[in-house]
Amino acid sequence: MPRALYLEDSYLKEFDAEVVSVKDEKFVVLDNTGFYPTSGGQPFDTGKMICDGKEYPVVFVGKFDGAISHQVEGAGLKAGDKVHCVIDWDRRYKLMRMHTAAHIFMQVLHNDCGALGTGNELGVDESRIDFSLDNYDPEQMQAYIAHANEVIAQDLPVSVDFKTREEAMQIPGITKLAKGLPEHIQDVRIVSIGDFDVQADGGTHVHSTKEVGKIVFVKAKNKGKGRKRAYFRVD
Repeated sequence: MPRALYLEDSYLKEFDAEVVSVKDEKFVVLDNTGFYPTSGGQPFDTGKMICDGKEYPVVFVGKFDGAISHQVEGAGLKAGDKVHCVIDWDRRYKLMRMHTAAHIFMQVLHNDCGALGTGNELGVDESRIDFSLDNYDPEQMQAYIAHANEVIAQDLPVSVDFKTREEAMQIPGITKLAKGLPEHIQDVRIVSIGDFDVQADGGTHVHSTKEVGKIVFVKAKNKGKGRKRAYFRVD
């Protein structure tokens, strides 16, 4: 796997890399990348690669066979090329705010009613989280959102650390997922939001909760017994 720069610095907007391989003239693997690949409910980054003055728009990024592949528009890149990469920062930053908001919202649900996460899908304009909860009360959901916004207003620092699986599993509440931490993950990236939340997570986040803004509840759906879904946005 190439070095994933986004795991170390979510605020990296531009970087240089070398093309390792190109498949079908449009699927490019780099020796290191700051582009986030679709994973864990967070969508891929977009942007562009620049080589010898020519721009190659990046329209999709995913993980395939242990490599991070970038789908670009336009043929011409080849192994050995040096490229300057630029991430669509407006899109990335909105997703960072959404991701941190989702962690806070999920932790509130976990603290206030014991819910566990069963899925999530982040979006630029609207996101959703799925969670285990028997009863849905619209008024209570608004109370959970209000609690989450109180946490955001505290301007808590958001930090990243790395631990072995054995070390990580000693941390209470290291995952809020009903399915637990997947067995194949041995080197665990941990995202902490002040003393309020700590979770194993591979996504990009803001540096401080104040950057999130405000969580706005959109709607909720009943997905069956013990399964609820909440949609939200950040303003």
